[in-house]
Amino acid sequence: MSKDTVRYPDDVVEQIDALVEDGMFESKSEFYRFSAEYVLTLIDSDHEVKTFNFDEIKSELDIDDRAHADAVGSDGGTFFLDAVITVRKQGLRGNYEAAERFIDTHYDATDQECIVLEELLGTYRDSGP
Repeated sequence: MSKDTVRYPDDVVEQIDALVEDGMFESKSEFYRFSAEYVLTLIDSDHEVKTFNFDEIKSELDIDDRAHADAVGSDGGTFFLDAVITVRKQGLRGNYEAAERFIDTHYDATDQECIVLEELLGTYRDSGP
């Protein structure tokens, strides 16, 4: 298993700490692993989940996939999904600065979507062209 250091805004970390303290997640690591895998399942229907107890955690969180998809518009026609596609294309081509400009132009640095897009871009940077 790889280890990766990620920086999050303080208020995001505080909310995650609260979830761990409330017992919703066993640890911050479990939260981060589950969250990353969950987002990957939303944007890639072929993603094979590797996180231990993923289905159990998802069930305990009572995430209704259809309602969630309707709420976030994961029907392929949303701006966020278009943004994911744009960042992915730029990342695959090694155009990291163009992807950064796109993110910075369209999102506030503390937006959840911005954080996800920056994480996505980071995966392409780490793997290199």
